[in-house]
Amino acid sequence: MAHEEKPTTVCVLDASTYVGFWILKRLLNKGYFVHAAIQNNGEKAIEKQIKEMEKVEEKLVLFNVDVLDYQSILFALKDCCALFCCLDSPDGYDDKMVDLEVRGAINVVEACAQTDSIQKLVFSSSLTAAIWREDICSEKDVDERSWSNQDFCRKLKLWYALAKTLSEQAAWALAMDRLLCMVSINAGLVLGPAVTQQNPQSTMFYLKGAAQMYENGVLAFVDVNFLADVHIRAFEDRSTSGRYFCFNQIVNTEEEAFKLAQSLSPLIPLPPR
Repeated sequence: MAHEEKPTTVCVLDASTYVGFWILKRLLNKGYFVHAAIQNNGEKAIEKQIKEMEKVEEKLVLFNVDVLDYQSILFALKDCCALFCCLDSPDGYDDKMVDLEVRGAINVVEACAQTDSIQKLVFSSSLTAAIWREDICSEKDVDERSWSNQDFCRKLKLWYALAKTLSEQAAWALAMDRLLCMVSINAGLVLGPAVTQQNPQSTMFYLKGAAQMYENGVLAFVDVNFLADVHIRAFEDRSTSGRYFCFNQIVNTEEEAFKLAQSLSPLIPLPPR
């Protein structure tokens, strides 16, 4: 009797975030078995969709987790070879939410390190974890070695950028200490179907300081389908390591800025031409 290869099982946490949901759908389309770990943030539209999908999709198993509850993460990771970590607050960001996201990231990394079957952690982060600094107007390049300045983010109350910066830094520090294979995907502003309805808070908080980003050539966006594919490629390609910026386009002209605002209407007001 021929030996049947064990199916590949991966986990997406939090699968009820906008990016997490698109990664989940792409994984299922590619034939993966998926543990969809969702936090109890209320019956959002995405959560309802996942629960409906579970009824008909044999390769999907739903787990309720709390990223501040280490044991619940361990339970969702059982028998998984990879975790796609997508942490976003559905209620927006303030200084308290920054701390919660950092603590959640630490728990996720530690749970991965303590799960023998986990081969790689793909950590979803943001370009805002790299672009904010006092001398943002300088000619100095922004690349994967760049980090946003914590004090500058606090001074301007850029809570989303601060949360992404500190949570990613904490994840990297612990992953390296635990010898865990990790890749981070630092995405631009995420655009896609129903993004203004299903991802309004993260979109609004990403755009805090948008005028400065535009003026300094770092206002970039990415299509959620492309972003999901990049996450999966980062897992499938064994050679991947470190941080990867991910965006489709940088907004460089007034016309491009107007089109971006149009795509996000009525979430943000249209600027004067």
